[in-house]
Amino acid sequence: MHVLVVHNHYSSAQPSGENRVVDEEVGLLRAAGHRVEVFERRSDDIAARSLLGKAAVPLLVPWNPAVRAELAARLRAERPDVVHIHNVFPLLSPAVLAACADAGVPAVATLHNYTQICPPGTLQRDGRLCTECVGSAAPLPAVRHGCYRNSRLATVPLAVSLSVNRRRWWSGVERFFCISAAQRDILVRSGMPPERLAVKHNFVPDPGARRAGAGEQLLFLGRLAETKGVRLLMAAWDEIAADGGVGVPLVLAGAGPLEREVTAWAAGRDDVRYVGLLDPAQCRQAVARSVAVVAPSMALETFGLVVAEAMAAGVPAVAAGHGAFVELVEDGVTGLLHRPGEPASLASCIRRITAEPAGNREMGRAARRRYEQGFSPAVGLKRLVDEYRTAIAGRSGGPDSAPPAENGSTGSRRGARASRDGGSR
Repeated sequence: MHVLVVHNHYSSAQPSGENRVVDEEVGLLRAAGHRVEVFERRSDDIAARSLLGKAAVPLLVPWNPAVRAELAARLRAERPDVVHIHNVFPLLSPAVLAACADAGVPAVATLHNYTQICPPGTLQRDGRLCTECVGSAAPLPAVRHGCYRNSRLATVPLAVSLSVNRRRWWSGVERFFCISAAQRDILVRSGMPPERLAVKHNFVPDPGARRAGAGEQLLFLGRLAETKGVRLLMAAWDEIAADGGVGVPLVLAGAGPLEREVTAWAAGRDDVRYVGLLDPAQCRQAVARSVAVVAPSMALETFGLVVAEAMAAGVPAVAAGHGAFVELVEDGVTGLLHRPGEPASLASCIRRITAEPAGNREMGRAARRRYEQGFSPAVGLKRLVDEYRTAIAGRSGGPDSAPPAENGSTGSRRGARASRDGGSR
């Protein structure tokens, strides 16, 4: 199969799970023998632009005509079977959809967040769930509250893009890939077409390192931000410490807006260690050394990579009982779920998962089995290729038009598709 992946890489200053998912998915497809090319932009490149070029970036968020022309020309020249769209903010824009229509190539899109219904894509405001813009044709509340980077001005391009491109997304994408059933449920309730929304969980590469023994630490691995539950975790840990602790330290790894606060909180304590950003190999080792991974997010997470990565290493998780976590973690079997936003509930789960070594080890074994059945590369590849075939068949008019399982000629199908769908949308 010939796939063109479209992605705007997020800034390297903020390590992105989405960037990793895209890169790993490309590698997975290539390793399986598929031809995969990438059409990309990188947010890091904005810094090298002239002052005028930087000022123009917000104007390109709703629509970038140069991207439409460039991508359409490439699609006509290369004729891929399918275009897989990931992030288009801020340099690509929904103009990529028009390019796919211009060239008559079917498009699928992975929804890594909630940008289809919420300008910043978080469904969060001031650390709480917010759905004021959901279902609204004009997401003015997001602008009024300055939901993106706490700035009304920065939020405007996102709100405009959501408003003017909503129907283009819904009509221009054959299949949307939701990365959890919880995410799909929210999007369906918001009015998105359910027949186009498929659940395709992210896969996680086998880490090659699994936990041996009981583990030596509790681990928080992620962005140091309010929405990730960092302050909630600190409050729960202070409660635990006041009660004598649990016998293992809490290790926090990551970076973000609360880094100074976390550094000050951890300073001088022997029950807490802040280790900053870790590289991928260090992350795998840190997970494999853990009694449990803690994911106390305040937000309705669309997936939760750190939980799946813990499962792959045979490590249970303590996670907030909402969003995608409720389908990733089977409470009492592969980990524990705490009541969202409640320090006492989180503290209770941490005590429980560290106090029962035999039960913890069984949870770890169950977590690994769950990973093998649901989030391994083999499972991820099958689901991905199956969804590509469904999208191609939908655009072509029937399953007989989908590419064969092995490499083969698709020239006649491509020619017919180009003739039928070559008009501009």
